[in-house]
Amino acid sequence: MTDGDGFLLTLTCADHPGIVHAVSGFLVSQGCDIIDSQQFGDRESGRFFLRIHFSPTNGVATAATTQALRAAFSPVAAAHGMKWELHAAAERPRLLIMVSRFGHCLNDLLYSRRAGTLRIDIPVIVSNHTDFAGLAASYGIPFEHVPVTAATKAEAEARLLALVEEHRIDLVVLARYMQILSEDLCKRLDGRAINIHHSFLPSFKGAKPYHQAHARGVKLVGATAHYVTPDLDEGPIIEQEVIRADHTFSPEDLVTAGRDAECLALARAVRWHVERRVLLNGARTVVFR
Repeated sequence: MTDGDGFLLTLTCADHPGIVHAVSGFLVSQGCDIIDSQQFGDRESGRFFLRIHFSPTNGVATAATTQALRAAFSPVAAAHGMKWELHAAAERPRLLIMVSRFGHCLNDLLYSRRAGTLRIDIPVIVSNHTDFAGLAASYGIPFEHVPVTAATKAEAEARLLALVEEHRIDLVVLARYMQILSEDLCKRLDGRAINIHHSFLPSFKGAKPYHQAHARGVKLVGATAHYVTPDLDEGPIIEQEVIRADHTFSPEDLVTAGRDAECLALARAVRWHVERRVLLNGARTVVFR
């Protein structure tokens, strides 16, 4: 059986005895087999987190079966105060990718999709510039140019939300999209938008952060992938990547290393999110790898 077979159940609730027993008992009652199970009880927050990959005995996951399992599990979830989701593992989440003028993260995600290592659909790519219209076309993906100025920001964000609705988007990925989203838009996309940025913040802000870092002789280059919140670049962290540097690195070498780190961190964060491996724990995340 592959990772794309069966169902994925994720949940979080206040930690108390009997949660695993209730869930496993439910699965037994539905004639299901557990393929993989991961759990974590956070003593600090008092929350319990669970991800179970399971299959029906007939091995077939249909839309009707998914709905029936959701309906049957609802009373169990209500009894334990669970926040939960149940999906067919074969579902391909629908991503809207946003980009500006640096295309390394976009290209990496597009290649991973084509190679089959990232099971997603990408109905549309959005940019405030036209630089990557050709790249999108080479992958057969519609490209939407939505220019942004101070005067048109509200209109641009309204267009973005319209695209999210029109294409039934599950996750928005800011793959080096160099515009600050409004507080209202961040709230509308809460828990379903991921951003990537270099990890020199807050030490090196503004223009040419890699040149600033080079001037200070930094020995680590990093990137952080996190959920988008109204607090700029401070959302719950999903993944971070670090690459060592030394005295031989020029500012351009640091930029190259930084782009590699960004691609790696963002790709992992997106993959873990679409595989239902990331659960929010307040301002932090639980990631079942």
